[in-house]
Amino acid sequence: MILIGLTGGIGSGKSTVSARLAELGARVVDADAIVRDVQAPGTEVFAAIVERFGDDVVAEDGSLDRPALAAKVFNDTDELKALNAIVHPAVGVGIAEALAAAAETDDVVILDVPLLVESGRDDMAAMVVVDLDPEIAVARLIEHRGFTEEDARARMSRQASRDERLAKADKVLDNNGSVEDLIAQVDALWPWLQAQPPVPPAPEAD
Repeated sequence: MILIGLTGGIGSGKSTVSARLAELGARVVDADAIVRDVQAPGTEVFAAIVERFGDDVVAEDGSLDRPALAAKVFNDTDELKALNAIVHPAVGVGIAEALAAAAETDDVVILDVPLLVESGRDDMAAMVVVDLDPEIAVARLIEHRGFTEEDARARMSRQASRDERLAKADKVLDNNGSVEDLIAQVDALWPWLQAQPPVPPAPEAD
């Protein structure tokens, strides 16, 4: 497989890029989707979250009330660490299983992870960063996702900075313009991604 990292700050448009790459033929390993899976009712992670944070993080339909959980953790560093300690190990397992399933293929595999720069992972053929002015990102989060300005800025402050992401980027997609502009950049990038070197095969055991 050709393993490509894809990241960007909250509100960057990373999901649009990921979806377009899937349409072009990439296999997408979506960390956010894996988070939703491991937090589903009936899982060990769901039970641990409810035990740690209380029944008020359970919605009326029995699923996880994500806004209620976010309200508890995103302005409290200790609570956020507690949540991450519950969720991140299970997500790591899910990502590893998805990559193992693709390891012997010729696919371009997109590792779509919001905190990819923060993770320090360095086994990818290339890192693609979706970039835009943070003020535009805040405005889009308010307009399209119902964030308050305070919440949008708080979420952004807990991620790598724009400069930190750009320093790690092999390719940058500029999302300061329209969706059409972004899609055109993805389409232009696709042949370059297909030309990247595959991940070397794992050494065989003696």
